[in-house]
Amino acid sequence: MRSLLCSPLPMLLLLLQPWESQLQFAGPRCRTGPLDLVFVIDSSRSVRPFEFETMRQFLVGLLRGLDVGPNATRVGVIQYSSQVQSVFRLGAFSRREDMERAIRALVPLAQGTMTGLAIQYAMNVAFSVAEGARPPEARVPRIAVIVTDGRPQDRVAEVAAQARARGIEIYAVGVQRADVGSLRAMASPPLDEHVFLVESFDLIQEFGLQFQGRLCGKDLCVEGGHGCQHQCVSAPGTFHCACNPGYQLAADNKSCLAIDLCAEGTHGCEHHCISSPGSYSCRCRAGFVLQQDQRSCRAIDHCSFGNHSCQHECVSTFRGPRCHCREGHDLLPDGRSCQARDLCNGVDHGCEFQCVSEGLSYRCLCPEGQQLQADGKSCNRCREGHVDLVLLVDGSKSVRPQNFELVKRFVNQIVDFLDVSPEGTRVGLVQFSSRVRTEFPLGRYGTAAEVKQAVLAVEYMERGTMTGLALRHMVEHSFSEAQGARPRALNVPRVGLVFTDGRSQDDISVWAARAKEEGIVMYAVGVGKAVEEELRQIASEPAELHVSYSPDFGSMTHLLENLRGSICPEEGIGAGTELRSPCECESLVEFQGRTLGALEKLTQNLAQLAARLEDLENQLASQK
Repeated sequence: MRSLLCSPLPMLLLLLQPWESQLQFAGPRCRTGPLDLVFVIDSSRSVRPFEFETMRQFLVGLLRGLDVGPNATRVGVIQYSSQVQSVFRLGAFSRREDMERAIRALVPLAQGTMTGLAIQYAMNVAFSVAEGARPPEARVPRIAVIVTDGRPQDRVAEVAAQARARGIEIYAVGVQRADVGSLRAMASPPLDEHVFLVESFDLIQEFGLQFQGRLCGKDLCVEGGHGCQHQCVSAPGTFHCACNPGYQLAADNKSCLAIDLCAEGTHGCEHHCISSPGSYSCRCRAGFVLQQDQRSCRAIDHCSFGNHSCQHECVSTFRGPRCHCREGHDLLPDGRSCQARDLCNGVDHGCEFQCVSEGLSYRCLCPEGQQLQADGKSCNRCREGHVDLVLLVDGSKSVRPQNFELVKRFVNQIVDFLDVSPEGTRVGLVQFSSRVRTEFPLGRYGTAAEVKQAVLAVEYMERGTMTGLALRHMVEHSFSEAQGARPRALNVPRVGLVFTDGRSQDDISVWAARAKEEGIVMYAVGVGKAVEEELRQIASEPAELHVSYSPDFGSMTHLLENLRGSICPEEGIGAGTELRSPCECESLVEFQGRTLGALEKLTQNLAQLAARLEDLENQLASQK
């Protein structure tokens, strides 16, 4: 179907008068063989007076482009609404002037819209020999042009099919409000050549050109008036517009727009796409060159030209080559030469005795007989030992906000009996749920007050219980020197305390064992639904000294004394204990004594366990 879009019909009469003077088809009148042509005009009440006038003037203008005569084109006109009226039959007039006079005198019926009835009348009456149609054996083409503005009130498909079967070629012209489905049901095939929607004077004129071309076999492109911007392609009785390569047809089906291949997003240019009609080219940003594929871009390597004169390394940038010095060297003002860096002379290193520069860093040395302290700068005899303590606190959803506040208070009570200082006990806190978050590392706070304030500021995480993930984080990160742990050479004990209230949602065995292999003394504190088996798996041996349990959060305070006796430096490895080298004789003797004591306690625990097992076996035997 050919859809012709434009402004409403009411503007036509105001802008396009007089009609007869404007609707003049180019060239001489159509000289065809014999033809019987009947116009079927809708004059129902929905056709307003000025719209009916539009159709009247359209018929007059169209007649002037036809070769009318008894042996050429015979024209008949009928109008219809709820009934059908013959305006003049095919054999009534042989002169165009008489036909125009009858059309101008036409008075609309102004009733319903019985289009099917009108087609039935045209088929049975208007195209009859009695009405002036030539007999079928004369093989004169019969053409009906139906002009309507609305939806039929009766059925049209069946009667239109009967008319087409009798050899009547039907053109369906819809004005403004016409129903497209009804037009398609009435018209002959192909529909795109027989169905028209007319909504403006210009397009009525275009229909007249195409209709005249169909009847006369004219080349409408040659006749002119097609309005195509680039190319007009002619077809029998019609035409369509086409565009030159690199352009596409606009919505008006006449104008042509340049195709922007860059806007389609399929150009593949890495940087910029430059569009031209029907083509495009790729362009690179400054400092890049286009590759052989004409799409990708490669940074220009200014250093490859070999003229940079850099002493060490050349780095290519968008602005050209730039020289860079290797580690431990500084670039001189000439921008090319490099000089070794002596940090001991260039920074406030703070070494008490001697500073030794090592590339990008430095280290402090102490005189013989003295040891480097934890600050890495001071020199003195080993001071009283303390611990690096990392607390792993369960922040899962099962803990609940109010109980989490009790946990924070419990942690601060532990901090109260520790000697917190950079040289004494360092404290770090890690919270875990479905993920792990370091609340503060070992090296951040140097006083107990600072640690307690940071604990109170910790926000509850909620969600799951990934204890294994927390243990891994502790082993890999929390006790690293980067996080504030003291070097292993200083023999500062590393203690991990895990606080949880339920079963872990991941495996803990690997990283619990790994923590103990790394020399971390592990304590496990369980509350509520904590699983004893997991607590024992986390804790160091013997479990009796390293596992604590409380049935609820409100009664946790009784665990403090047990933890104080286990963690506190005064009762463990703490104040008054020199940090000696493990290879010194005294250290070996001390280690041996402590190991034998631990083995003896372990032996006692095993004996107690064996006795309990034997008792259970006896009970089972007595029940059989």
